[in-house]
Amino acid sequence: MSAFDSVNEWIAKITDLLKTLVVLGIVIGILFDDPFGVIAGVGRIMGQFGDAGLAGLLALIFLVAVYNKK
Repeated sequence: MSAFDSVNEWIAKITDLLKTLVVLGIVIGILFDDPFGVIAGVGRIMGQFGDAGLAGLLALIFLVAVYNKK
């Protein structure tokens, strides 16, 4: 296994952990009135994509395509 493969494996594990934490934060936010501000943060990020117009839409489509490629 090369160093590049090892780094990719670590990044994939960290990304999976962060996705799990975001989902957990959203569930906790729904149940307990968003004590950590996760739902507000996600809303701000989506708002930034919307404010960017076509460029934001293209960036969002690109991110979804990269995510689905995995």
